[in-house]
Amino acid sequence: MKQTPLTITFLGTGTSSGVPMIACDCNVCVSTDSKNNRLRSSIMVQSSTTTIVVDTTPDFRYQMLRTKTKNIDAIIFTHPHKDHIAGLDDVKAFTYFNHQIMPLYANAITEEALRRDYYYAFAQNKYPGVPDLKIYPIYDTSFMIGDISITPIHVHHAKMPVLAFRFGNFTYITDANKIDAEEKEKIKGSKIVVVNALRKEKHVSHFTLQEAIDLVNELAVPEAYFTHISHQLGLHDAINKELPHNIQLAYDGLSISA
Repeated sequence: MKQTPLTITFLGTGTSSGVPMIACDCNVCVSTDSKNNRLRSSIMVQSSTTTIVVDTTPDFRYQMLRTKTKNIDAIIFTHPHKDHIAGLDDVKAFTYFNHQIMPLYANAITEEALRRDYYYAFAQNKYPGVPDLKIYPIYDTSFMIGDISITPIHVHHAKMPVLAFRFGNFTYITDANKIDAEEKEKIKGSKIVVVNALRKEKHVSHFTLQEAIDLVNELAVPEAYFTHISHQLGLHDAINKELPHNIQLAYDGLSISA
């Protein structure tokens, strides 16, 4: 089946604290190289007719402003941690100016968090100006948003179930440190994969740099980018030089075709 051509923009590539990290004077946090400045991790996936954002980070407003985004058709969520949902209120600008209800796609635990944290947006009698939202549950089956096909992939973030997503030939995996064999089969055949690579040292809920490299090699995906990067990983250019030829660190604003 012919795949819809997609453009993927990295809206943010940093971990939960962002880079630079508040009160830190390490060489990454004081770097003047813009590639070492990382907002919280999110991507925008676009076809010629459809625009989807994955996760609304605490930096969502600025991410939309700096990409000059005027409309999004839907938001899909990976999991309910604050660095992935805390910017949702700013969707109200899209719902106001575009006179639309914003579709949100989420698993059960994320839906529960959204309804709890943004209770006012789901109230029967809404205060004027709140975002207009509608949640669609994500199950195990593929689904369509506009002309973009999305396959959910279940991954583990320590004990928390997290969703990765495959969009045609492109797979996005953030906040994971384990993937079961049957879920890896859903990733195989991708032409591009994005994987979280927090740092070099072992972490309780994220892949390390080497673990991310090993995963890409195991899955035999020809092109890979790493995201959800902490200041502990090191300087962007220095780490890129250490990586295999088919893998590189993503950076905020990077745009790729899939």
